[in-house]
Amino acid sequence: MTLEQKGLKKRSISIAEFFGTISTKYDIKFRKLNTVDESKRRIVERDLHRPGLALAGFTNLFTYQRLQILGNTETRFLNNLDENVRALAFQNIVRFKIPCIILTSNNKLSPALIDMATAAGIPIYGTRCSSTKTIYNVTDFLDDYFSLYQQYHGSMVDVYGVGVLLIGKSGLGKSEVALDLIERGHGLVADDAVVIRRKGESPTLTARRNHIIDHFMEIRGLGIVDMKANFGIRAIRESKDVQVVVELLEWDQKIAYERLGLDIKSTKILGVEIPKVELPIFPGKNITVIIEVVALNFLLKRYSNYVAAEALTSRINTVINSDTSAD
Repeated sequence: MTLEQKGLKKRSISIAEFFGTISTKYDIKFRKLNTVDESKRRIVERDLHRPGLALAGFTNLFTYQRLQILGNTETRFLNNLDENVRALAFQNIVRFKIPCIILTSNNKLSPALIDMATAAGIPIYGTRCSSTKTIYNVTDFLDDYFSLYQQYHGSMVDVYGVGVLLIGKSGLGKSEVALDLIERGHGLVADDAVVIRRKGESPTLTARRNHIIDHFMEIRGLGIVDMKANFGIRAIRESKDVQVVVELLEWDQKIAYERLGLDIKSTKILGVEIPKVELPIFPGKNITVIIEVVALNFLLKRYSNYVAAEALTSRINTVINSDTSAD
């Protein structure tokens, strides 16, 4: 099974959806300062802009398509201008089709300037948060919203704190293995449909469930099982970083499978290299315990830089060299 699918990315978000969502996810509140049709204004970039130079008259490099932040510097600059000059300065930015203006630190604009923005169809919002906090929260929200994502067929489980993505052909028993892991005290992130995101150029991949399927699981021969209702809150996870991929394979005696673990395989998900373990399945093989060991091996390598195969190889070489010296 290939995971190297091209990632998807949302192109824009309306101002109405943006302000209706961000306050539910972050500790930041906005108040509307004018009334315009917010459905006609859309955000197309994650980056924000502080239009200091544009207010001063230099608009050659004005990135008007971004959210505009007016903090203490910008508002005090405007308030210190003569009324007519202030109107001309503000006209420098509202003549562009900017998506929205956010006033931070409880800063205020004169009614005349707000009327100019309203006439141009530009929404204005205010917040008591500082510019630094506002920029941080808004950028983080937009970074997540515009991040690369893709939905994969598999099961995502938190095993000893390690995010393990189970993949393989349909019918091999991925859901049954995930169910067994949950019964042993591990947590389910998603089954059947795993949504994986990559924010910006970060090497971290975050897996979440499909919110339609939620934490329901299909067990062949039994039907649909609600994991949260059956096992409780301890059995589920809202999200988890993808750290190891385990591919379940049909046993084929003609294939030479890995025996030592020195040949470390990997796969790419959204451009990020992730360690991959291939597990052939045949009757009597305890896949659940093996996946627990996969997670423990990952922890040993990450925190102790210990690889059992390398340690055994080193020990054998030491014995051979010592015997050769003795001879």
